[in-house]
Amino acid sequence: MGLEGGMKCVKFLLFFFNFSFWLCGLALVVLGVLMQENYCMVTTFAVLVFLIIIIEIAAAIAGYVYRKKLSVVVEDSLADMIHEYKNSTADFRKTVDKLQEDWKCCGSNSSTDWRGFGPDGNSVPDSCCVKVAQNCGVGVMTDATKVHQTGCHDALVKLLQDNLLWVIVGAVVIAVLQILGIVFACCLMKGIRSGYEVM
Repeated sequence: MGLEGGMKCVKFLLFFFNFSFWLCGLALVVLGVLMQENYCMVTTFAVLVFLIIIIEIAAAIAGYVYRKKLSVVVEDSLADMIHEYKNSTADFRKTVDKLQEDWKCCGSNSSTDWRGFGPDGNSVPDSCCVKVAQNCGVGVMTDATKVHQTGCHDALVKLLQDNLLWVIVGAVVIAVLQILGIVFACCLMKGIRSGYEVM
């Protein structure tokens, strides 16, 4: 249940930050239109973009330094998810089931994480099954032909590793665009200061 509230908080924060960035972008466009060829505004833009680059570099370094801690946090969250599964809401169980079906995983580290799920100690949720059907997880916890044995933690790590290259490419492209923005802003500042007519 704590995880469910956490997901609502994450959704709210995602919406809030996206809206904030959109609002800031709109404000910058309006200011840009109003303050054409203003040396102070172009300088402010260059400084702000430079500060954003510094913050992005700091975030990347922090992500690298705390990568092991993130793994522990994810593992703890998955363990809580398993512990709360039986006594949670239908929406929460549906979310956990969808995660296990989509990632083709079972439990946090393996299917044996569900030992306390059924009365026989050998059952898993149906979403762990290779072919999902009603009651397919009863009494087949360690049967690799019927139940996914890979834990969701390992599946998440694999997903991140598989997509790491694209994340890096995206970050480099964004950084190059930001650096070009700073260079062009500096060229524009030089032109404004020199008194040349700028388009």
